[in-house]
Amino acid sequence: MTRFFDEISRQLPTPKRQSARHARAKAFRCYCGQPIFFSNTECLNCRRQLGFDPKRGHVLALDEGGVPGAWRVAGRARGKTFKRCANYHMPALCNWLVPAHAPDALCVACSLNRTIPDLSVPENGPLWFKVEAAKRQLIAQLITLGLPLRRSAAPGDGGLAFDLLAPAADGAPLLTGHAGGLITINILEADDAYRVQLREAMREPYRTLLGHFRHEIGHYYWDHLIAGSPWLGAFRQVFGDERADYAQALRRNYEPGPPPDWAVHYISTYASCHPWEDWAETWAHYLHMMDTLDTAISFGVTRTAVEQAYEPFTVASLYDPEDPDGQSFLDLVNAWVALTGVLNELSRSMGQRDFYPFVLPREVVGKLQFVHRVVKGASCGK
Repeated sequence: MTRFFDEISRQLPTPKRQSARHARAKAFRCYCGQPIFFSNTECLNCRRQLGFDPKRGHVLALDEGGVPGAWRVAGRARGKTFKRCANYHMPALCNWLVPAHAPDALCVACSLNRTIPDLSVPENGPLWFKVEAAKRQLIAQLITLGLPLRRSAAPGDGGLAFDLLAPAADGAPLLTGHAGGLITINILEADDAYRVQLREAMREPYRTLLGHFRHEIGHYYWDHLIAGSPWLGAFRQVFGDERADYAQALRRNYEPGPPPDWAVHYISTYASCHPWEDWAETWAHYLHMMDTLDTAISFGVTRTAVEQAYEPFTVASLYDPEDPDGQSFLDLVNAWVALTGVLNELSRSMGQRDFYPFVLPREVVGKLQFVHRVVKGASCGK
């Protein structure tokens, strides 16, 4: 889906709030003209029902479709009809739409669940609600980027599935992770107190539900886009040899700790422990960057609206300086750094932690370029 990349690059210098830009511009409006947002289910102005169409990438205002449970785009007497995802009701409160004629009851995001938490446990419902909201944001971005997305029908078939689990009553540890297309998320990560406690204990500057999803999906796409592909040789040059002993690398990370010069080479301390984790951390930051820039552009905020008080990255930072798309990528990175600098200052003005508590070294910019090329290649079917 090259349209996303083309449009975001085109509008980066002089953004214009247009009614239709690409398949997930964030500045949605109801049929009545009221601003509406990604997770909304009802317009607060006209009380119309709202739903997210993953195929178009837009939140739509809806009118009843003529038969119970059917919906049409507001103001259109004919055309495509929809039904709501079966998880529309609490506690998931999914606002995604499904084609009315489709046999599926669940939307494309909810259908990826293999296991959900036991909802007979009262505290699990609110946590699941937050987990699903983060997962929908991830899946919508993957669709926008044009990345391959297929539900797993059986373990190891190359598809994707999620186990969204609560820890067992016996206190056995439950770790968030990825294995063979199955992503496991500990729903306690949706509890703010629990997550902050872990963030401080592990000395992490950033820990969010969405960050977990973006990191783990990075492992999934390494298996599908890098392993055994023409990208593998370049990956080893940029990130290192993934054949290094993974268990030993993790022990080294948690016992003696990261290398003293990790900040020169990696986006985080965890990225320094093994090439697989370096890829997943860099991938997650690439998704952070693209989604936040897309939001900023949708609302008319880019580097032209902020003061650029730093020396911009140049082609010398790229792993492939000869890439014809290199300057366009650098424009995105430099816009990102300028934007996050201002957002960090705004957070400090509110007495909050930095919005983006990271520093991009030159080497990481080269790694981000590698991720960018892989994503663009996958979205173009290359």
